[in-house]
Amino acid sequence: MQIRLRPECLKTVIANLPDTAPAIVAIPARNEEQLFPALLEALCALDVQGGRLIVCIYLDSCSDGSETLLRQAAGRLPFELVIAGSPTQHAENAGAARRAAMAMALSVLGDAEGLLFTTDADSRPRHDWIRAGYAALVQADAVAGRIVRRNGSADPAQCRIETYYDRLYRYRRLLDPIPWEARDTHHFTGGANMAFRASAYRALGGFPALPSGEDATILDEAARAGLRVRRDAAMVVETSSRRIGRASSGLASTLLALDSGLPPHVAHPGGAAWQWQAHAAARAAFATIGSPDVRKSLAARLDLTVDHVLGVARDCPNAEAFAIRIVPAAPAGFGVVSLAAAEEALLALETGASEIAA
Repeated sequence: MQIRLRPECLKTVIANLPDTAPAIVAIPARNEEQLFPALLEALCALDVQGGRLIVCIYLDSCSDGSETLLRQAAGRLPFELVIAGSPTQHAENAGAARRAAMAMALSVLGDAEGLLFTTDADSRPRHDWIRAGYAALVQADAVAGRIVRRNGSADPAQCRIETYYDRLYRYRRLLDPIPWEARDTHHFTGGANMAFRASAYRALGGFPALPSGEDATILDEAARAGLRVRRDAAMVVETSSRRIGRASSGLASTLLALDSGLPPHVAHPGGAAWQWQAHAAARAAFATIGSPDVRKSLAARLDLTVDHVLGVARDCPNAEAFAIRIVPAAPAGFGVVSLAAAEEALLALETGASEIAA
């Protein structure tokens, strides 16, 4: 899937965010009757800055008492609760369910601007979630928040992996800084904690109907479209550490694999560093890509033809889209290594960056 956003559409997306824009939370759920009370309690505690909050819950082929519980609670909640769903049993598809929940939110908004948040039924947004999301979306078009696992210390291997990826992502922004990134950033791209300007989400066409990975995919496509994607640690959602999840290849599957004693392996950070340095070079080149010398230099760096560089540039609305689209995969040689080896390699990269900055 490749999204091409017209330049005039992009200008609409990055317009000022109205102070009166309503916040709508979209939540897909399948047989989560036991978890809804804690979720509703967290939603009731949200600080919405005096604004309007609407919660849309899509019941994905539920066969438990979820709908009854929600309808009984609806009249006692400090926000409007919209409930819909599919009674037909079908294969679990996390992307399709989240897409349906977000479609409910869009139907409430109509054509108006608004803030679309999404989380999961086993998660609990912190009380300032909406406020932090609004502040982030003033700077960006889409934001991924930090996901904190309840009782996370019981899974030290996963904690170590998350710490590594946070370090790696912060290193990315040393190599390729962008003005809309949060100072306190992180690596998470989970659907349990995301928010969009409604105009940006409409332009993207919604979450893809994938069995898993719909969250990372839509953020990748947002960047390819030239939208501003921000990862902001101030926007926090707590989630469960359950081993039986609702999405294949999700967090539950990862925790289960770690429980089995499998040693974690990750891609060598050198490959990511090469790509991010290339992103920075492409961003810098975009403003003067009409210069033959600039095109020639960038083409040589990326091992591409000059005509290819120019063709991609002509199809991009801004430097963000160009940087993400033009940079190829890292050269061969950066394979998968143990987490320990990756940590050591990243430390060497960080040390080198610090020495250069000094």
